Amino acid sequence: MRHGYMYNGAFELNFAGLRPGTMTYKTTDGEERPLPSWPEKVNGVRVGYMEKSGKKFYAVRVQYDEHDIVLENPVALDPLRHMNNRRFSPQPIEVTDDEASALIDDIIRDNPDKQPELAMLINKINQTRRAARPKTAS
Repeated sequence: MRHGYMYNGAFELNFAGLRPGTMTYKTTDGEERPLPSWPEKVNGVRVGYMEKSGKKFYAVRVQYDEHDIVLENPVALDPLRHMNNRRFSPQPIEVTDDEASALIDDIIRDNPDKQPELAMLINKINQTRRAARPKTAS
């Protein structure tokens, strides 16, 4: 399973209005832009992140399948822990299970009120993984 992180705009301009299903963000010029489509190979957790002034990046949204969870407490993205020391990019950043898992752990820790929704998202991922496993003859 491939996971990804995608830029969702400047924090100060967009976070207050972020809702599940949001498909656009405001630029620093005041324009409204559509969020890019996710690459087909990103079939796992999709994390939207925003940039705060000072080049600090925060996970603000977690999506998988029909789940779209906006975080009450954004989580600072640590390039070493959450991205295997890769740089931020205008293109979606693909990450492995280990990197996405570390971020999900931090999101759960910092967003206790979202734990039931996050648990359902994780459960759905696990169901998808189990269904994709090759069947063994008994």
